[in-house]
Amino acid sequence: MKRSVVLPVAAVLLALGACSASGSSTSLSSVSAPPSASVDASASQTAGQASPTTVASPGVALAVGPGPQYSYAVQPQAAPGTCHYRYTAQQQPLPDSGCTPGAVNPQVTQANITGTICVAGFTATIRPPQSVTSPEKTANAASYGYRGPLGDAEYDHLISLELGGDPNDPRNLWVEPPSPGHVAGSGVNNPKDVVENQAKTLVCDGKVTLAAMQAAIATDWTTALSVVGHPNGT
Repeated sequence: MKRSVVLPVAAVLLALGACSASGSSTSLSSVSAPPSASVDASASQTAGQASPTTVASPGVALAVGPGPQYSYAVQPQAAPGTCHYRYTAQQQPLPDSGCTPGAVNPQVTQANITGTICVAGFTATIRPPQSVTSPEKTANAASYGYRGPLGDAEYDHLISLELGGDPNDPRNLWVEPPSPGHVAGSGVNNPKDVVENQAKTLVCDGKVTLAAMQAAIATDWTTALSVVGHPNGT
């Protein structure tokens, strides 16, 4: 469903621009990257300001995407076959950490979560339209060599929109294949979505910081809740 984006600030967009995957052998040649920098996430978030190119979270340097756009454009994807799925011991899928390391939305900070991700319906205001994500999904499936039914795979934000993930940075999106036990042709039904909902509740209830949750999800969504000390999601 197409949505109108109402949040971005022109100055932020000019400052940040489009980012490319860093530390990866995969080339996104038509996406330019601004100079890299590392900052303390809590300091940046407390100030309520847009973060620079990377945010230092617990054990993870997270890329910062361009943020919500008034008009989204289809983003270039990695060359076919250059991204490779990883799997946990339980055979849950994880993305290629070079192709899809995760990227955060600069307009969501610890200081403003009560007015952004913790507001019902927030993600609908920044989600790219299907006219953009559909061709991206097809191209990304080729990047990962995914050959199953596209209807059974989710074009997933590694760091979800409800956790302050960037809406359309290619570093934050991947074709997530079905989990074990999925019935072919039954559509998308991934346990990662349940983890993301629990994670958002923990952040909005003040039990976990936004930066810690983002870092845990970006590293391994299957262990994220345990890493932040809430294995049962409560």
